[in-house]
Amino acid sequence: MPHTDSGLHALQPVDLDAGAVFSGTPSGRMIKGYRQPSTYTPKTDPDYIFHETTRDIVVWLMTASDPLYVFGPTGSGKSSAIRQLAARLNYPVFEVTGHGRLEFPDLVGHLSVHQGSMEFRYGPLALAMKHGGLFLLNELDLLEPATATGLNGILDGQPLCIAENGGELVTPHPMFRFAATANTNGGSDETGLYQGTLRQNLAFLDRFWLCEMGYPEPAAEERLLERIAPQLPAPLRRTMIDYANEVRRLFMGESGTAHGASIEVTFSTRTLIRWADLTQRFQPLARQGIQPVAYALDRTLGFKATRETRTLLHEIAQRMFPTGE
Repeated sequence: MPHTDSGLHALQPVDLDAGAVFSGTPSGRMIKGYRQPSTYTPKTDPDYIFHETTRDIVVWLMTASDPLYVFGPTGSGKSSAIRQLAARLNYPVFEVTGHGRLEFPDLVGHLSVHQGSMEFRYGPLALAMKHGGLFLLNELDLLEPATATGLNGILDGQPLCIAENGGELVTPHPMFRFAATANTNGGSDETGLYQGTLRQNLAFLDRFWLCEMGYPEPAAEERLLERIAPQLPAPLRRTMIDYANEVRRLFMGESGTAHGASIEVTFSTRTLIRWADLTQRFQPLARQGIQPVAYALDRTLGFKATRETRTLLHEIAQRMFPTGE
């Protein structure tokens, strides 16, 4: 469905205290946001715990600057961090997922028939530029370099010329922001984890402010699981986090793991939350001799893996959860 600009004309910029918005403690440092959310503003997740890397994103949001490129392993929360920061500022977000067939006109808009006549429908990039939204381009490293290079003018702050709409010139709104996410830093994937990623043009990458985001710290995930699954004993929750980090290390092929080979699945924080929640809900199965942790693990991650990886996941679980809690 094409984007429309319904409701975006009513956006009212406002100065907000960054500390009060993101931590509840006034800091005196001001950041631009909007008085009210719009149709395109992401919903706020009250249980969301901000990654330490979000400090960089907040600083980026404070002033008009270079576009932002956040890269890191799958499941580390790159896109969700940007969405949740935008949600607290009532920023409209226009989100697109990159792929090899994505073309520049897909971002700008196209002519379509409306009530018997031709009408130009603005695309996500054009709407973000016109109304002061945040354009979020996910999986940037899946774009064909030629398509990505077509964005160079926009990344430099130049107006967008829409030839298909009579040569309309869209001047970037002062609150327009361009953010991208990817699993690699744009220099191709040397690990073999992310098939289909492409090396991007160096001149294109040079226009971005780069920010690397890894998986959250264990302490942050402990606080999150305490809220999500309070019925689980604290030692069990900590072991689940240790298990998730072991799986993450295996996925990344890092040395120092208890098993040699890398695997094709990993634990995002969302997956960890689902595992804890299901483990809590499946506790009655223990009376039938079924181990809730292992049972929930399959339904969270194991069924997504190959047979060999699933066996390995269970071997690690047996070692880390010897009582079968």
